[in-house]
Amino acid sequence: MTSPTDLNPARITMYGAEWCGDCRRSKRLLDGRGVDYEYVDLEVVADGADRAKAISGRTNIPVVVFPDGTHFTEPTDAELGAKLDEVDAEAA
Repeated sequence: MTSPTDLNPARITMYGAEWCGDCRRSKRLLDGRGVDYEYVDLEVVADGADRAKAISGRTNIPVVVFPDGTHFTEPTDAELGAKLDEVDAEAA
């Protein structure tokens, strides 16, 4: 069950797992850009997969949720990078 904070987190939140290649790629992009984000490891957090599915409506990962309530499921680096640029521009 998602909570309101799952849908509008205080900071970027990524739901993923180490075995997921797309998750490792998105995590590498976030880390490379120095993004402050919360990582919810679906292998460790008992309800993490349920929360991610409740947000996206799908079982695909990663799910990356932004404080403005938008989210991406399995984003490409270009999609995620463009959203991060947008977030940075709004913060400036």
